[in-house]
Amino acid sequence: MELAEKQDIRREDSALSARRKPGPKAPANRKNGPKKPPAKPRPQVIEIFPIAEPARMRRRHWALVFSFILFVLAPLGAVGWYLSERSIDQFASTTGFSVRRDEAAAPADMFGGLVQFTGGGGGGEADILYEFIQSQDLVTRIDARIDLRGHFTAAHDTDPLFTLAPGGTAEDLHDFWQCMVRLAYDQSTGLMTLRVLAFSPDMAQRISQEVLDESRVLVNELNASARADALRYAEEDLDEAVMRLKEARSALVAFRTRTQIVNPSTDLQGRMGVLNSLQQQLAQVLIDHDLLAATTTDQDARLKRTERQITVIRARIAEERRNVAETGVAGQAGYPALLAEYENLTVDLEFAEQSYRSALAALDAAIASSTRDSLYLATFIRPTLAEKSEFPRRPVIFSLAALLLILGWSILSLIAYSLRDRS
Repeated sequence: MELAEKQDIRREDSALSARRKPGPKAPANRKNGPKKPPAKPRPQVIEIFPIAEPARMRRRHWALVFSFILFVLAPLGAVGWYLSERSIDQFASTTGFSVRRDEAAAPADMFGGLVQFTGGGGGGEADILYEFIQSQDLVTRIDARIDLRGHFTAAHDTDPLFTLAPGGTAEDLHDFWQCMVRLAYDQSTGLMTLRVLAFSPDMAQRISQEVLDESRVLVNELNASARADALRYAEEDLDEAVMRLKEARSALVAFRTRTQIVNPSTDLQGRMGVLNSLQQQLAQVLIDHDLLAATTTDQDARLKRTERQITVIRARIAEERRNVAETGVAGQAGYPALLAEYENLTVDLEFAEQSYRSALAALDAAIASSTRDSLYLATFIRPTLAEKSEFPRRPVIFSLAALLLILGWSILSLIAYSLRDRS
């Protein structure tokens, strides 16, 4: 209808323009004829669109309203009804603890600060405890003691969403445990904060206490294992040191028996004393020989006797030097080889004695440390007893559900309008 009206208006404008168009001008006498007035400009025609009709609800608008009710209001009402009528109250119990090491447990603890800066440290036990609290083994132990499964499945008929389904497996119980137990662990300080949810305040506090008790048992087991390992390693080191000391002493005894020398250094000093004495005698005989040679003839019997003494002393000195350097004593190796062998044996004996003393001190320290706990569980927040229910957080859940439903509905509506515009 609007299009037809616009076409009519355009036709009328065209006709009006055709009527107002001037025809060909006749030649006028410029001298005698009168001058005609200038033609007036043709008025401009402005097209005016018709006034829009009042807005009214169309089919697509009703479909949008119906989809909002169906996909947003109805599910949101169901969520609100379930949270207010069916969901069971959950009570929280909070506790805090940390694994600490005895500062006087070992001398190496003086370097504890340096070890922390270099990447090592005593946080290994806390990491073990963190994994243990979230393990299935702990859940099985506590379930056998206080019947976790019965407590978590008691209200399943009323609240099937926030409770454990009856007849579930151990893995199902462990998964539900992960939802009901939250553990925060600060590795820089070693502090752990545990929050346990249950359907009654007493049960939540009892579960927290059971977790603390099992954690102490684990720490005590780590203590016992560490003490047993330390004692076993110290005893093994001591046995090895004793065996090494016996072998070193036996080797030294065998050397003394074979060479018949208690200390080659002392025996060599005696041999060198003999050589020194012979050299002194040789020097005196040479002096006497020179004096006699200057005052007597070559046929003097005293001169010949001194010459024989010189020859005998020199032969003895050569023999003694040959014994020291080559044959030693009783056909054994020379004194340099004997001294090298003896020094090696004495070094082995000293090292074995030092190892024995160190192993004995380590065993004494291990025995002393076994009488006290080097690790202990320090509790800085005892399990609390809740006075009101804080979970499930109904306003938060309701708000998140509303946000997600509105976002989903908006996305679907935009997709539907984009498909409609393309078609």
